[in-house]
Amino acid sequence: MNDRCIQVLNNSQLFEYIDDETLLEMLATFRRETWPRRRTVPGEDVQDRFHVIMCGRLRMVRINEDTGRMVTLFLLGPGDCFDILQLLNGQPFDGVLEARDELELLSLPVKEARLWISAHPDFNRAFLSYLGKQMHALANLAGDLALHDTETRLAKLLLRHLDRHEPGHNNITLINDLSHEAIAEMIGSVRAVVNRQLQHWRKKGIVSLDHGHIHIEKLEGLLERTHEHRLPAPNNNHKN
Repeated sequence: MNDRCIQVLNNSQLFEYIDDETLLEMLATFRRETWPRRRTVPGEDVQDRFHVIMCGRLRMVRINEDTGRMVTLFLLGPGDCFDILQLLNGQPFDGVLEARDELELLSLPVKEARLWISAHPDFNRAFLSYLGKQMHALANLAGDLALHDTETRLAKLLLRHLDRHEPGHNNITLINDLSHEAIAEMIGSVRAVVNRQLQHWRKKGIVSLDHGHIHIEKLEGLLERTHEHRLPAPNNNHKN
């Protein structure tokens, strides 16, 4: 089990500067947890523990209680953690955590994770970089919602999740098997609009759709919809 955890942590930006000996010491302080698929947890219910994902995906969602509208702030995968901001301000995430898959997690008390920041300069360095990328992702989301139409926001989302490890294949990672409703919640839209847009792109040969999976057929077609000439930064905190 430790070998698999070490492998996941070695590929996480948050732990990328930590040597294996120190990682083993850290692992000894963790508690292993599993969450079933579709489990939802209010952010305040996990505010006392710091979690790192070993396997599966987790959504961090904000909900308007009056309208039921939801927006996904983060979709996290192996090597990611939640909620990192509470390490700084002690405030729980004001929303809901949802297990998109069966989750395998490592967790420990927040106060112990805070000690890592002061005790391990290499962890502190990675922590600040990881935090910066999450804040940048939130700024991108706010900007997209305020400035761009649905077509542009959807194109930018797909391009951010393009698999950079297989250039030329144009495969989508992390979000590839999400429902159109879940994708809509990542761009502040609704299922019908996302479905209509994807079908429009399919007819134009820009994407293909196969049992819930999206494949980009014409990369330049999506780039044109974002009014950009280069790919956006990948929307994850994993090492490339």
